Amino acid sequence: MSTYTLKIKLLSDATFGRGDGVAGLVDQEVEHDRYGFPYLRGRTLKGLLSEECDNLIAVLPEDSQRQHWQEIANCLFGIPGSTLETQGKVHVGDACLPSDLRYAIAAQLDAEQKKKQRDPKYKPTLTSTDILESLTTIRRQTAIDPEDGAPTEHSLRSDRVILRELPFESKLLFETELKKDSEEDRDMLALLAVGTLALRRIGSGRNRGRGHVQCSLHNSTNEITKNMNYIEHFGRIK
Repeated sequence: MSTYTLKIKLLSDATFGRGDGVAGLVDQEVEHDRYGFPYLRGRTLKGLLSEECDNLIAVLPEDSQRQHWQEIANCLFGIPGSTLETQGKVHVGDACLPSDLRYAIAAQLDAEQKKKQRDPKYKPTLTSTDILESLTTIRRQTAIDPEDGAPTEHSLRSDRVILRELPFESKLLFETELKKDSEEDRDMLALLAVGTLALRRIGSGRNRGRGHVQCSLHNSTNEITKNMNYIEHFGRIK
């Protein structure tokens, strides 16, 4: 098994929407776990990576190049309706905050919960709501009437956003070990590297200024996206 890490740094506030809100508080809530830590689902991240790779392949100048690299993308990410034999070779995990931070705070929250169970009158000093509110804030916006410049009635909405500068990490797993002497494996890693660099916007509202990110791909020792051999390899065919 080969394991790589996709690191994401938020350059602007972002909303990893979960598709609903909280009545009386926000119209769009961010995806978060039971401890209050926001995260981006692996399936969503995989779709974003696949989309960026498809966009890069589409602008290659030669038909033979586009055909070759599309086959590599299908091998890497799979295709709709994939079977066990044709599913993608990479599994993309949820993008979460650094594990050491999450484990330390989760342990404290669990300890507070145990105290609460033993003594119903005990007031926890730290809750999951505290964690969520420390990592996010609420942004409000309204539509503007183009004729008079006044806010449109009943258009005020509020979204929770994850604060900029926070780092997220996702594990990318290959069931088989990638081999340096395998042309197909080298192609998949090259495509994954350029797709990672091309990923600049994620989350809800990414076309309206939110979710600006900087992404990098790492193995156990090095940053792959800094290796120009992989970048220059993209687009070539034998």
